[in-house]
Amino acid sequence: MNIKGEKVVLRGIEPQDLEDIREMTNDADQERLIGGWSYPATKKHQEDWYQRILSDRNNVRFAVEYDGIFVGLVNLIDIDWKNRCAETSIRLTNKAPKRKGVGTDALLSLVAYAFNELNLHRLYATIIDNNEISKKLHQKCGYILEGTQKDAIYKNGKYHDRVLMALVREN
Repeated sequence: MNIKGEKVVLRGIEPQDLEDIREMTNDADQERLIGGWSYPATKKHQEDWYQRILSDRNNVRFAVEYDGIFVGLVNLIDIDWKNRCAETSIRLTNKAPKRKGVGTDALLSLVAYAFNELNLHRLYATIIDNNEISKKLHQKCGYILEGTQKDAIYKNGKYHDRVLMALVREN
């Protein structure tokens, strides 16, 4: 089942998406804006990752399509099925159109799926403090600031705060 937003379609990740995903992973400008870390990914790394995600039920990942073109990923990470919560993440390629609402529609579509189909109750995001675009996107989608973890992320030779934002399903 594909998930249709107003502007985007969330669909399963296909082998033909792997090269675009590898380009995102290896993009230094994007890497500095994410809280985790990565290293230069080879085609083999990407293929191995793809094989692992196919059977992973605690991490649900979707390709984001806009006008039939792969433009990014949205994810539900570390799903806690007992407590009905998960971390959300979004990452768009450089070819995703800017200021067209693609990120907002993708994240809102993921939220609707998580709440209405998976019956999750709480979604949260961890964002590096210098990623203003991501903080604004999550706020626009209804996430609220829960707190800050001081010096929790080490990037480019210095420590950054990790911002915690969350969205709870209204009953």
